[in-house]
Amino acid sequence: MKETTGLSGSQLTDALEVLLDIGRDLTASLAAHDRYGRLLAAVRRVIPFDAACLLRLSGDELVPLAAQGLVPEAMERRYPRRLHPRLDAILRSPEPVLFPPDSTLADPFDGLLTADPHALERIHACLGCVLTVGSEVVGALTADALEPHAFDDLDPRLLANIGALAGAAVRTASLIESLERRAERGARVARELQRAADETSGAVIVGTSPAVGRLLAEISVVAASDLSVLITGETGVGKELVARQLHSGSPRREEALIHVNCAALPESVAESELFGHVAGAFTGAIRDRAGKFEVADGGSLFLDEVGELPLALQPKLLRALQQGEVQRVGSDRLHRVDVRIIAATNRDLPAEVERGRFRADLYHRLAVYPIRVPPLRERREDIPLLAAHFADEARRRLGLGPLRLTDEARERLASADWPGNVRELANVVSRAVLRASARRAAGAPLTVEATHLDVVPAGAAERGAPEGAPSPSGTEEGPAPLPLRERVDAFQRRAIREAVERNGGNWAAAARELGMHRGNLHHLARRLGLGR
Repeated sequence: MKETTGLSGSQLTDALEVLLDIGRDLTASLAAHDRYGRLLAAVRRVIPFDAACLLRLSGDELVPLAAQGLVPEAMERRYPRRLHPRLDAILRSPEPVLFPPDSTLADPFDGLLTADPHALERIHACLGCVLTVGSEVVGALTADALEPHAFDDLDPRLLANIGALAGAAVRTASLIESLERRAERGARVARELQRAADETSGAVIVGTSPAVGRLLAEISVVAASDLSVLITGETGVGKELVARQLHSGSPRREEALIHVNCAALPESVAESELFGHVAGAFTGAIRDRAGKFEVADGGSLFLDEVGELPLALQPKLLRALQQGEVQRVGSDRLHRVDVRIIAATNRDLPAEVERGRFRADLYHRLAVYPIRVPPLRERREDIPLLAAHFADEARRRLGLGPLRLTDEARERLASADWPGNVRELANVVSRAVLRASARRAAGAPLTVEATHLDVVPAGAAERGAPEGAPSPSGTEEGPAPLPLRERVDAFQRRAIREAVERNGGNWAAAARELGMHRGNLHHLARRLGLGR
């Protein structure tokens, strides 16, 4: 392309404004379609075209991204380089290419101009610029005019600068589109994982008792708000299930519910796990890492066993709740987050505040809306429904046929102590179904008898029962009942010892058998004086 003698003052001003506008759009928050359309509109101010097309190179084909002055059919086509020598020539040339009016190379857009859609081989002006980012070719910009000499006086340096900026715009838009697709895929994966978790964990609060009715009413009241919720209740009552119900009933339901088990966080990594870290912040921090607060941005963060959170970390958690800001370990930068907090604990947090083990201001920030989950002994009328629900879950997991519980089995379940609450009931029923299925033909009807249940009769727990003491399911009459808390502790102490022994001293396996997280089991064992 020949050099021009230069631009006039007004032309230079227009050219600079066009380049400036394209440059500004590179950093603007625009959808890809808008970005491409604005680019062509800016180019039209300095190039007198009747039609122009912005194309992205995909393999050996050029794919239209945006066009002006072309019929819609042009946007639906793909343009292989080997079939379109003009486009191939543009991609091969480091300089803008101006084709002579009498060029024998076929123009890919002949007959596609809206200004003259009937012309099949109309001679007109045609130019093109290769779009590059660094040394990489990313596409092409073409312009056509019906007047054969419309582009003769254009400055090739201006075209080269437009091509460079257009290439950057195409790359920027492509990266944004890629990130948006990945984000959307991540969101879909999160929703599918959430749905799968809900389905596999039986994420439905089962029961028709007044206690469950009150619980469901509380959930429906607060779920649609953004208030922080503190779920309290004994071990095994279903606090995580309540948290899932709160999230699924909230406007954030399409975002993730991120679960953090505070009891399982070693104090040395708890801050990094919650708030993230930067590379080099500590030994082993080889790259920047977002914490759970940033991961949950836009969604909900479930702080399970929040009463176990180290006291030294509580002020930083309080700041995150109050200000909506988190600071990664080793960084001075603050990150804004929009997170709905749902916390849960089986501890008496007001008592922990009095003992100085939990910050009063953090407690009040978490307990904006407290929800107490009733223990199973306060909703005994729900036990038959729950037993049937868990029996059916176990049947499906094991691939068994029709199943029923005998009346004696139901009575045994309804009259038993349940210090482990719903979780213990689920484990007892699952084991009973497994025992009942032994030596049964696949698909055969199954009956769960009372003898299949290793359930603890009411009042059977004893203080400090010695090793080898009669099974809790035995019928021997014990001493006078102890206070409930001591009976629960005695039962848990014995259950942990037996589970650890059955698993050869493997605490992780014992935790799985008991339906607990290993960190929670260690913490409970220490509280019960079992030396963990």
